[in-house]
Amino acid sequence: MAITVLIVEDEEKIGRFLELELMHEGYGVMKAANGREGLEKAQSGKADLVVLDVMLPELNGFEVLRRLRKNSDIPVIMLTARDEVMDKVAGLDGGADDYMTKPFAIEELLARIRLVLKKRGGAVSMAGQNKSQLGVGRLSMDVQRYEVSYDGKQVELTHREFELLRVLLENKNIVISRDTLLQKVCGYDYMGETNIIDVYVRYLRSKLDDVYQVKIIQTVRGVGYCIKDEN
Repeated sequence: MAITVLIVEDEEKIGRFLELELMHEGYGVMKAANGREGLEKAQSGKADLVVLDVMLPELNGFEVLRRLRKNSDIPVIMLTARDEVMDKVAGLDGGADDYMTKPFAIEELLARIRLVLKKRGGAVSMAGQNKSQLGVGRLSMDVQRYEVSYDGKQVELTHREFELLRVLLENKNIVISRDTLLQKVCGYDYMGETNIIDVYVRYLRSKLDDVYQVKIIQTVRGVGYCIKDEN
């Protein structure tokens, strides 16, 4: 069965161009011309990846992404005519898998689609698991609902924090290197700049360890991080 890409783009010529190129590459295509319609189609379960424009009528791309991430982990590549760093940061922190600025080469977009699908489809868990319910002790994660709670109280996490915690929970008792975590969580190589993982670990600890006076994420000095089953 062909992979289906949802194009959420209000500029008809761009939408049609993307549709033809994707169909030529063998993808199934769905289209939406505004944010509200795009959100509904993205939540329908019929698409495998979303190419989402930022400047949309009814709901802008950031709002579509925010609402979508409440209950869906579908891969999203955002498109924008604005080359603002803060827009890119907002999109990636909001849960986008990648971000491209118009104008762009279609070959690059196609390559990024393949990369996102490969990373999402090939390594949901390094241990070969694909569980919807994860947890340790009083910490629980519902992967399908995109929710985390501790002792029954919901914990608000950003997309990156959620993904980092998910990888660690899926591989309990296994020490995972910073390089591996970077690849799994950020989806692209940082050319050795792995300290960003340390930053996200600090964020997670501030929302879990510091609040609930526990020690969930273990640091293995010089190697990486792990979450261990409680004795």
